[in-house]
Amino acid sequence: MKEEIKKIIDEIKPSIKAHGGDIEFVDFDEKEKIVKVRLRGACAHCPMSGATLENIVLSAIKEKYPDIESVENAE
Repeated sequence: MKEEIKKIIDEIKPSIKAHGGDIEFVDFDEKEKIVKVRLRGACAHCPMSGATLENIVLSAIKEKYPDIESVENAE
């Protein structure tokens, strides 16, 4: 599952990069169903980063894995 989640994150990377940022897969907690990513660049300290994680990243992952609970930024 981790490899598939990495692929999904790689697919949305261009959208994040278009805003001057970047995203990196960090880990997936299978028990808690939480994906951890690291936002970089302009996205790292953007006040809208929470919305990006929920509306873009989590939505994309939930299309394939609807049981994922959340996506968190690993600082």
